Amino acid sequence: MNTVKIKEIASRVQELREISDLTVEEMAQKMNLDIELYKAYENAEKDFPVSVLYEVAAQLGVDLTELLTGVSPKLANCSLVRKGEGISVDRYEGYDFESIAYKFIGRKIEPMIVTVGKETEYNIPPLVSHTGQEFNYVVEGRVRIIFGGKDYLLNEGDCFYFDPMVPHAQTALDGKDAKFLTVIF
Repeated sequence: MNTVKIKEIASRVQELREISDLTVEEMAQKMNLDIELYKAYENAEKDFPVSVLYEVAAQLGVDLTELLTGVSPKLANCSLVRKGEGISVDRYEGYDFESIAYKFIGRKIEPMIVTVGKETEYNIPPLVSHTGQEFNYVVEGRVRIIFGGKDYLLNEGDCFYFDPMVPHAQTALDGKDAKFLTVIF
């Protein structure tokens, strides 16, 4: 994600934290994060991982869309997002996330289309972990899911449902980009 976007998100987080009358230390403690790491996120010295943004949104009682765009979602009973109209959420090197339900207020799940770059096949992204549950469905190409020290190879149409507290990462295979639908809840 570009530096301007990182700074905008960090600024929104800081403002919302202050409105919530929480100190940096209290927020880091609530999120079970090292204080210096949390400060680096809020000072835009380090980019927020998606999992941290979800937790920040939950702690501050706002929708993830508001952190990403500065605008609150407005639709309460349905949301239509046409192909290519999702919000880009570039969080990790080699991954492009597209939030596809960002207009719906009070979402209980976060569905996204993830494009995993072909460079991840040999340059494996860092393993991540986060709360909740996660579902991945391969839409295009082949994906390797590294989960709990094991590799799972998925073809188009295959799916993988898992506990994301277990460190995990996804990579493309066969020297081609791959796409999968992820639903995080």
